[in-house]
Amino acid sequence: MHVVDYVIVSIYLIAMVVVGLLMQRKAKQGIESYFLGDRNMPWWALGASGMSSNLDISGTMIIVALIYAIGAKGFYIEIRGGVTLIMAFLMIYMGKWNRRSKVMTVAEWMSLRFGNGPQGDVARLIQAITSLIFTVAMITYFAIGGGKFLDSFLGIPKSWEIHLGAITIGTEFWAAFILIAIAMIYTVASGLYGVIWTDVFQGILIFLAIGYIVVRALGIQLPEAFSVALPLKDGGFMHMGTTLKEWVSLAPQWRLNIPAESDYSMYNVFGILVMFYLFKVVLEGSGGTGNYMIQRYYAAKSDREAGLLSLFWTALLSFRWPFIAALAVWGISLGTQIADPEMVLPAVVSVLPVGIKGFLIAGLMAAAMSTFDSTVNAGAAYWVKDIYQKYINPNASEKSLMKHSYGASILIVVCGLALTVFIKNINEIWSWITMGLGAGLLIPQLVRWYWHRVNGYGYAIGIAAGMITAILWKVFMMIGIIPDALAPEYYAFVAASLMSFAGIVIGTLATEPIDEKTTSHFYNVTRPFGAWGKYKRMLPEATQLAISRESKRDIISVILAVPWQLTLFMFMMNLVFKSWGQALVLGLVFLGLSTALYFTWYRHLSTEVTID
Repeated sequence: MHVVDYVIVSIYLIAMVVVGLLMQRKAKQGIESYFLGDRNMPWWALGASGMSSNLDISGTMIIVALIYAIGAKGFYIEIRGGVTLIMAFLMIYMGKWNRRSKVMTVAEWMSLRFGNGPQGDVARLIQAITSLIFTVAMITYFAIGGGKFLDSFLGIPKSWEIHLGAITIGTEFWAAFILIAIAMIYTVASGLYGVIWTDVFQGILIFLAIGYIVVRALGIQLPEAFSVALPLKDGGFMHMGTTLKEWVSLAPQWRLNIPAESDYSMYNVFGILVMFYLFKVVLEGSGGTGNYMIQRYYAAKSDREAGLLSLFWTALLSFRWPFIAALAVWGISLGTQIADPEMVLPAVVSVLPVGIKGFLIAGLMAAAMSTFDSTVNAGAAYWVKDIYQKYINPNASEKSLMKHSYGASILIVVCGLALTVFIKNINEIWSWITMGLGAGLLIPQLVRWYWHRVNGYGYAIGIAAGMITAILWKVFMMIGIIPDALAPEYYAFVAASLMSFAGIVIGTLATEPIDEKTTSHFYNVTRPFGAWGKYKRMLPEATQLAISRESKRDIISVILAVPWQLTLFMFMMNLVFKSWGQALVLGLVFLGLSTALYFTWYRHLSTEVTID
């Protein structure tokens, strides 16, 4: 980078630290302030912060790599997680169900669901531990992407490399360390207040960066035929020819023809994979989410604001897709300069003029830091609220809890950074998070909402079985016990899901049910649909009818909301591809779905069933 670029980046970083530190006084009032902003944050700020937290460097690099290498169809692969399709479920009903719980973490939610006795305690503890593991994995994921990106520009000398036998701590590690160390200052100091307001500020910068890249990409005319780079299974790279018509096409295909020696050949069974990803997302969305995403719903003021923040969040997030499409188009225009598809983003930034380059790097650092700060803040809450205060020191003072909040945040980051020494590929860690660790949580998180009989022991056994399977699968893959034939991510997903399903069913049926008072209280507070007829019939008839009407609207609306979100994102992407026919069809479908959602969902946002 030129000295001008360094100055721009430095100004941005200083501004972030200053904004975060200004929020420190509010955050220091207690853990309710530190982790939830006193549940008094405006919905639009929560939504804007959510968008910023979803637009990270690592995710952007891997999605750009897939779109660049496979074309527009790469969008379907990222249904597995990168499209954030869970937002459709959060917008319609899952967000308000979680808000009604009035808890601070998913682990604390277990006490509401399973009671404050042994069953609730064991479920809460296992959820807290697994959530901390998940948080560390996410920090590793962010660090790998951020390090890969920044290492291309910071000019860190090779002399910084440390060799410890077969382990090398390279310049990418130090680039990630610099980024994370700066973000840690305001994250640890200011809690959710700092996270939300720095995210809002960073969101503005992100949108300016998106606007510049998209406008420049619209002026690029791609040739009718070109080649793209693909990663090889042995760590190298190859080039494969394609045509513009095929590259921009979103028409579904049952199979792709990626060479077998490429690491992306796992996507050749394309039709099966896409259906599998959709099935996975429906299960995941129906069961809710955790960590930094759900934290914003715990902080929402009402059911209505939970819906509004989701709508705003999704609308803002749709602009990520023209940005990704623009980067992919620009990457194609660079021709054989691209070897590693995951390096398209830094390759594009490297050709920008002085000043603009610094501005874009600052914008992308904003994207990385906004995701990082949300994850760390939410992860620390599991230690403070669900382990330390619950089991170690129930009478801890607010001062002691705040000290543990700071310490937990730092320790989580140190563990996440340490794992980057062993994992180098963004797709590798993202695949494991979404299809391994995520699969271990998927079934128990789904069943807890819809089956009244599930108890704390069953939930804990299901989570433990799924997570242990996911971790062992990864370890056995790394040391060669599991053969390469089982390397595709869907095998890990199936293994972890089946084990967690068996665990929760066997554990629940083999142990005593939760007492009816606890189960009835949970239903009255959250009012989910599913196998709750016994508890619903305990309510006045008028209340039962109101709950039934709400549930029917929500089920219809979520069926509309999933394709609504997909068509919105694909429509935005096609504008950059200048694929006007596809854009027209997608736009018309989106307008039709939007109209239907207005009548089935939006106009009922202020309607909330109350139970005395």
